[in-house]
Amino acid sequence: MARINLKSIVGRKNEATTLIRSLIEEFKSEFSIEDAEGNLLLGNKDLTYIHQEPISIDDELLGWVKGDQRAAIIAQLLTHLVQKESDKKKMGSEVLNLYQEVNLIFDFSEKLAQTMGAAPISQITLDEASRVISSDSGVVLMWDENARQLNPTAITGEIFFNPEKIHLEQEFLARIVLNGQSEIINDVSSLAGSGIVLPWVKSIMFSALKVKHRVMGALILASKESERYAAGDLKLLTTLALQSSAAIESALLYEKNIQEAHEREEAMRKVYDATARFVPHEFINALGRSVITDVKLGDQVEKIVTVLFSDIREYTTISEKMTPAENFKFVCSFNERMGPIIRRHNGFINQYLGDAIMAIFPGNSADALSAAIAMQKEVEVFNKERKQQQKAPIRIGVGMHTGSLIMGITGDHDRMDATTISDTVNTAARLEGLTKHYKGGIIISDACLQQIADPSRFYLRHLGLVQLKGKEEPIRIHECINGDPENEFREKLSALPVFNEGMQYYLDKSFEKAHKAFNSVLENAPGDPIAKLFHSKTKQFIDKGIPENWIGVVEMHEK
Repeated sequence: MARINLKSIVGRKNEATTLIRSLIEEFKSEFSIEDAEGNLLLGNKDLTYIHQEPISIDDELLGWVKGDQRAAIIAQLLTHLVQKESDKKKMGSEVLNLYQEVNLIFDFSEKLAQTMGAAPISQITLDEASRVISSDSGVVLMWDENARQLNPTAITGEIFFNPEKIHLEQEFLARIVLNGQSEIINDVSSLAGSGIVLPWVKSIMFSALKVKHRVMGALILASKESERYAAGDLKLLTTLALQSSAAIESALLYEKNIQEAHEREEAMRKVYDATARFVPHEFINALGRSVITDVKLGDQVEKIVTVLFSDIREYTTISEKMTPAENFKFVCSFNERMGPIIRRHNGFINQYLGDAIMAIFPGNSADALSAAIAMQKEVEVFNKERKQQQKAPIRIGVGMHTGSLIMGITGDHDRMDATTISDTVNTAARLEGLTKHYKGGIIISDACLQQIADPSRFYLRHLGLVQLKGKEEPIRIHECINGDPENEFREKLSALPVFNEGMQYYLDKSFEKAHKAFNSVLENAPGDPIAKLFHSKTKQFIDKGIPENWIGVVEMHEK
């Protein structure tokens, strides 16, 4: 509050001056009124006076009244007037301070309302406290219940504490910071002695950050000057601390909820990722569902797809030479190579069946055939590695068929399973079995071929008609040679026109011409097992004649 000036009361024309002059005239005596520095404010300074009475307020000397014994009356009157003036100024100052405090709180509330997160709110609170209260440094310490330690969440100015000591002196600091009080500490020797605060700190003021009875931390200001802070500063700091505490509490609760939501989302994502490894998302999507938790018992959809089956040749013989652990490792290593190839070609694994794979291609059957070729090429790479390990090479057969298929969820309410039901699946499995009979790498049905927009991308050999076991109608099949080992591929490719010509002769019952064509094929590709098969058949028909009602259909009595 501004110092009271005696001249402002005596030297101006007002009721007080008029009253004093009237009183002096009534006394019919000479008086003089001087300020504390001896400056004449009223009366005659050249006279000699017997009495002089002080004018003071709150132990502060403001001036003198000099005159006879009645000078004390005038001094008392002036003291009363000064006190009234002081009270007016004090009230005005309090009103102004209250207005400023309300304005400060309003502005601060606006800032808090626009801020998200406990750390940003802490920083805004500390910045605001440092702006309105003179200090050299400040910090907001928050209590981490999980770690059981105090952590700085906001800092301004020069760091005045030792971060390591904050964690080492938890019990000591908790008594100060977490006592829920607001306090001014002018004697920081205990804190300095323990090494918590740096030597330049002379005074500290702090206020608890608390909601109801729960203390979250403290808002702390530090100064290089002794006894820097007053009660008014502490009141203002406490106001800021209390106001920000609710915002920090809300932010912490919000952050906790967000964190829990993220954790739940992450947990669900892991569940979805895990289940997708068992039930492909393509399967779920085909049912019109986004995630596996949406599926219901009885969900089904019918689609035209290409089903691919692959199988490792002579797997039983190979597995007999391995322990169960080695066997499992071998199958896993093989499947790890095949699965990505199928996915790269727009297919998905429906089932891993030990050494066999069943895959579904919802798009064009060209995707499935390209995948089959890539699988055969990958087997070559796999065999090179096995050769380095002094292990026998492997071969696989791949069969595929295009047709209608139902994908759906079957079972009961306690145990559901994703399944496929279709004759297409059985046919594809039978065609894979045909690769053993024909000793070919890839065999596809004519239905697959019809769906391929550009068959010229692939090198195909027509193998005629077969009647699969359990089927009434024969189907036309083709061998794709693109996936054969390079030397076998070159041999078959060079003889491809002659082979197809021989196959046409065979189906037309022109066995002499067919035998000659297949013989020519074997001259170029002596190791071609399919050419050998049809060369033998034509020779048999030439020597023994054609069976009655023969129409070129090969009947398969095995799966």
